Amino acid sequence: MAQQFTGPSKEILRNQIAEHIAETEKDDKFSALTAQYEPLPPDRFYDRELSWLKFNQRVFELAQDATQPLLERTSFEAIFASNLDEFFMVRVAGLKRRINSGIAVPSASGLSARQQLRELSEEAHRLQDAHAHYFTNTLLPALAQENIVLLKWADLTPLEQERLTKVYRRYIFPVLTPLAVDPAHPFPYISGKSLNLAVLVENADSGKTHFARVKIPDNLPRLYPVDVTSDDNSASENSPQRHGFITMENLVLSHIETLFPGMTIKEARAFRLTRNEDIDVEEDDAENLLNAMERELLRRRFGPPIRLELSDVTSPYLSKLLATQLGVDDSEVYRLPAPLDLTCLFELHSIDRPDLKYKPFIPTTNRQIAEVESSRAQDIFAAIRENDILLHHPYDSFSTSVQAFLEQAANDPRVLAIKQTLYRTSGNSPIIDALIDAAHAGKQVLALVEIKARFDEEANIAWARKLERAGVHVVYGIVGLKTHSKLSMVVRSENDGLRRYCHIGTGNYNPKTARIYTDMGLLTCDPVVGQDLTRLFNQLSGYAPKSSFHRLLVAPRTIRTGLIERIRREEQAARDGKEAWIKIKVNSLVDEKCIDALYRASQAGVKIDIVERGICALKPGVPGLSDNIRVRSILGRFLEHSRIFAFANSQGPQIGEGPMSGPEVWIGSADLMHRNLDRRVEALVRITDNSQIHDLLEYIDLQMSDSTSSWHMLPDGSYERHSTDENGKPLQDCQALLIARHSRRK
Repeated sequence: MAQQFTGPSKEILRNQIAEHIAETEKDDKFSALTAQYEPLPPDRFYDRELSWLKFNQRVFELAQDATQPLLERTSFEAIFASNLDEFFMVRVAGLKRRINSGIAVPSASGLSARQQLRELSEEAHRLQDAHAHYFTNTLLPALAQENIVLLKWADLTPLEQERLTKVYRRYIFPVLTPLAVDPAHPFPYISGKSLNLAVLVENADSGKTHFARVKIPDNLPRLYPVDVTSDDNSASENSPQRHGFITMENLVLSHIETLFPGMTIKEARAFRLTRNEDIDVEEDDAENLLNAMERELLRRRFGPPIRLELSDVTSPYLSKLLATQLGVDDSEVYRLPAPLDLTCLFELHSIDRPDLKYKPFIPTTNRQIAEVESSRAQDIFAAIRENDILLHHPYDSFSTSVQAFLEQAANDPRVLAIKQTLYRTSGNSPIIDALIDAAHAGKQVLALVEIKARFDEEANIAWARKLERAGVHVVYGIVGLKTHSKLSMVVRSENDGLRRYCHIGTGNYNPKTARIYTDMGLLTCDPVVGQDLTRLFNQLSGYAPKSSFHRLLVAPRTIRTGLIERIRREEQAARDGKEAWIKIKVNSLVDEKCIDALYRASQAGVKIDIVERGICALKPGVPGLSDNIRVRSILGRFLEHSRIFAFANSQGPQIGEGPMSGPEVWIGSADLMHRNLDRRVEALVRITDNSQIHDLLEYIDLQMSDSTSSWHMLPDGSYERHSTDENGKPLQDCQALLIARHSRRK
């Protein structure tokens, strides 16, 4: 059964959260030291929201990169659009909510919420306009040169029009529902992210003009194929077969009179609304978290509007009518060339044109696992017993490592228990199937399902119910905290007693994203890690708020303080004339305490290299503040998702059971953001194998190298792309290099 939040449990869990906060404050050993420093400049933080838009600008630059395969460029256009949707639904919506509630406070960058909103609006308008026009003016002609064409109704031949009219009448017209607006029909509710047609019709008898809305069904293809058959004789290598498409809204517009017989169509234009779709569950008041989340998901559909996208040929009258009825102001109206909502470009990637895509890449089985497989068939446990295994996805296959680990555990009669966190997973998940199989086999199975994973809530609720029905013990973690850590533990009976096999990762247990995200994972049966995970799972499923860990750092209690302690140790080493450096790879760097510690270390002479994908509030290269800090950003075929923290560690501190000097490296689930360090359960694990430490340091150095294509962050928060050398020769693509290295292992 799922964990319920009723009766005395709520009070206990509230106390647990209070203890977490108290421990975090108490464990900050350096608060007194901070007071001894000279104050840092007040403008030392770059605004996090503007930094996010800089990240999406870099995604757009990949769409503009002519060295990328053409259909991959269209995918980057779609990724940009999808990213921006989420940014409006969450970040912009949050700013508006704080302003409207009167509780907005200035950001760390010093901008008020209204200033942030104004600057974000200006930048978002610029970016979205450039994005839409680049597709229209550059990508569409480039696609047309490859016989991939987006057609308008007038472009079709009479035979094509006749065929599509039959398709419209048979498959589309019955699904459409025109909604009129008049005294008997109020203005209809417009759902978030839906594509709609705003129609002005005139009654021939009365001469009056009326408004109507037609929703484009989102369960039909957005890009409808015009070319329905392949003629092998009509295509050649020099002249590939045409792939023609018409947008669904264009197809409906071309037959709009069929929805309003007897009326004159005065104007019909596409529009799209974005709403606040963030959710907020008051867990302390929820008798059952699952039910509370389901109710909140229903409310999400009715969040206030925050952006209105219109066809740029919409008349002023119709534009004003829509803005007034939907309650958006001029700054929230985006007038763009058709088609709106370029996430539809994802559909083009299914076209069978391998010459316009990345070359196929098949992940290889990790070498340590493969060596054991060759001699003893597939035995993940035997491989782990020989040595810790460091996985690097997608180069190392997820299916033959993490997935195989859990599937073998489910089928192994000597396995007694499996404990697993689930933040996001895929449809038809083999991970879920393995847990269900294990439960059916009589094993003790605990699944901590994070049903508050943004935009995956409904899927995770469905997984939770499916697991419950199979007899899995399903819990939802600690009230007030999201469980974002990526953890698995298998308890196995062996000849010398029980042994715990563990996986700690930087990415989700999702076989689909494991093929396109770069992530790290550690498979180990180290008893120290086993004891740590046992304590952490007990903390998540029961009441153990004061658990201590040896080879783990765990948020919200010890990640921030543990990392700052190590940053300060490097600072002291630099002051003592010893080797001192820090290398960090994260998705986002926002936490002010960590940034200030890095600034202080830089001032002391510590060389600091940071690879970040998304948001960075730290300003590198500022004289007297961050002279010794370099920040680079890597974007490409795979989404960089791993988190690595490395320190020179020339002081040789006591860690775990004994002193360990030399480079200290950690991997795990946490970014350096407030939500990760204060409001989530995160876990970092220390890497102890020298060869694996070397590999991780080499990986960061590769991404930081001047010979690697990347974006360099400048002191003003902008980014400069370095993709060619001084002679115009392309710099190395680190992801392509790693693909080549792993492919040679086959």
